[in-house]
Amino acid sequence: MRPGHRLILFILLFGAVSGRAWTQGNAHADAAASRSLQITLGRSAVPLYSPWKFTTGDSPIDPATSAPVWAEPGFDDSKWESLDLTPKVNEQSPITGASGYIQGWTTRGHAGYWGYAWYRIRVQVDSAPGVKLAIAGPAQVDDAYEIYDNGAFVGSFGNFTAHDAGIFYSRPLAFQLPSSPSASQSGSTHVIAFRIWMGPQTLAQASDVGGFESLPSLGEADAIAAQHQVAFDELVRAYLWAPIEAVLFGLLGIVALSLTLVDRSDRVYLWIGGLLLIIAVDAFSGTLAVWTLLVNSRYDQFSHEIALFSLQYAGWVMVWRTWFRQRRPTWIPWTLVPLLLVLIGSQAIVQNFFFTVFSAPVAAAAHAVSLSVRLLITGLLFFVVYQGIREQGLEGWLVMPAVLLATAAEFHLELHRLGVATVWFPFGVQITLPVASSLLLVGVLAVLLLRRLVLSIRSQRLMALDVKQAQEVQRVILPEARTSFPNLEIETEYRPARQVGGDFFQLIPHPFDGSLVVVAGDVAGKGLQAGMLVALLVGAIRSTAEATTNPLSILQALNRRLLGRNEAHATCLAMRISPDGKVTLANAGHVTPYLNGKPVDIDGSLPLGVFELAEFSVATFTLDAGDRLVITSDGLAEAANANGELLGFARVQQLVQTSKSASEVADAAQAFGQQDDISIIALTRTAPAAREGENQPVLDPATIG
Repeated sequence: MRPGHRLILFILLFGAVSGRAWTQGNAHADAAASRSLQITLGRSAVPLYSPWKFTTGDSPIDPATSAPVWAEPGFDDSKWESLDLTPKVNEQSPITGASGYIQGWTTRGHAGYWGYAWYRIRVQVDSAPGVKLAIAGPAQVDDAYEIYDNGAFVGSFGNFTAHDAGIFYSRPLAFQLPSSPSASQSGSTHVIAFRIWMGPQTLAQASDVGGFESLPSLGEADAIAAQHQVAFDELVRAYLWAPIEAVLFGLLGIVALSLTLVDRSDRVYLWIGGLLLIIAVDAFSGTLAVWTLLVNSRYDQFSHEIALFSLQYAGWVMVWRTWFRQRRPTWIPWTLVPLLLVLIGSQAIVQNFFFTVFSAPVAAAAHAVSLSVRLLITGLLFFVVYQGIREQGLEGWLVMPAVLLATAAEFHLELHRLGVATVWFPFGVQITLPVASSLLLVGVLAVLLLRRLVLSIRSQRLMALDVKQAQEVQRVILPEARTSFPNLEIETEYRPARQVGGDFFQLIPHPFDGSLVVVAGDVAGKGLQAGMLVALLVGAIRSTAEATTNPLSILQALNRRLLGRNEAHATCLAMRISPDGKVTLANAGHVTPYLNGKPVDIDGSLPLGVFELAEFSVATFTLDAGDRLVITSDGLAEAANANGELLGFARVQQLVQTSKSASEVADAAQAFGQQDDISIIALTRTAPAAREGENQPVLDPATIG
């Protein structure tokens, strides 16, 4: 505010104080004057303390003027209640902290009443000729009003076009009074009438609601404008923390959601981010409802006191349950759903949203139900944290401050009714227990999220190191892509779906008899765990092949190795190819190989690791010159396109028949849509050497892998 404006404001406020002194004039002798307030105005504004006349109900309409009869200056209000609305010393509004607070009609003999009511006051104004008069409506009022001056409509706060008035949160408004025939004279009489509407929902907010909570003021137009600006500044300052709360929770919610990009496996970031954004939306909506007329107070009340209120409290249970990665007990999420619905319904009744259906005793019972449900949810919340402390120790204790703060915020109304201070006004700024809890909660959550992120990044680095080591192990144990062997041309392809795959195969030549042992398989699962199981099986294959080249014996040894390892299962195929082309094949649930494009005739059997005495199918056949044997994993047939259509075994067989190489088959499956690891071994029987006794290269087992 510029210095000149400050000087004007000081003069106006000084005039207001001086103007009040002028109101204490001598009483007139006539009866009308005894019920009027006499004020002399300069450049000042005077609060209208008394004598007010009050009644409940609504005015009939004058058929001639279509105006309310009770607004007319000649209406006899002598039978109405007389009120002196002078506020108590140092009385502050429990909502905004503004001075000059007066209690509503529910404390003046009309407890439980909602609907229309009227206030009237007769004011004799002595002012200089030509002074424009204005009136400042009550800065705090329950809930909406219309103003009349000598029967003429002046203005309104709220929407009175519907059956009941559209309600907004109170805010300062100023209205210029219409010119009267006596405006040019030094004195004039004004009958100021307020038509008030209070909705039933307001009864649930406090015990002293109803009508005026602060007084209107009458005065010179510029003085009223200055007073209006001061009152509006007080309103902004009172709710200053609401937008700050919205921004802090909104930013923290966005940060939490963005952490899912760092660690997609941790769902707690989604829960916390979503819940914090709900709180931010609630605070932002409340700010708009208080500072502007963009949001109806009934909508804000429904969202803040009923829907979002219930969602937030139940949401904290799921946040901390996910935080501690608790899977049991499984009944907690299913229990929260009916509790949440009951809480929303009971809160709606408590807030009088169904006042035409439920009576006051029912509303009181609904409050007991609401309190009981919130206590049950609180019990679930502390049970989850207790489990977290038992399982994770320090992590659980670190969460406890955030849980206590959230709990205190949810029971602030009950604490207020017990006489516990839940609203403070440092420097004129309203700080409620929920706001204080929320601001502290932001700090606690920020620290917890930062700590969890650091631990997550550290864990990911260790995981990445493990994956890299597993990749190196697989790179060492898998054979080369293309290998030559006496009378055999061997081509292999391996395309893992992840960084570490679950398919495996080994080519082990016998150093003395010239035979070749081929073992191929697919372990259950994917990722690092599957890669570790592959390393275990490859080691077992190599050690077993040193003792025997019998395919059935190899499968039986691998089966024993997997037994007792929880759910460690694998399909596997083992075969021995003699130098003369004779093949002995043993299968443990693996995909049947293709001989010259057709599936080999062999019975099905169980995978490895299921039963100790499992029987595996065995078949024998001969590879002649030019024959081609192709071994695949189920990743080929399970390839799926964008529509979810599988590649299928029929298409796989067609690819095997038409493709020239294993690489072409793998490329076709990947182009269709790879979903699982893909491994292919293609063995082609070549013609024997032209001359008997010609030296044939023998493959060193160490070079095969």
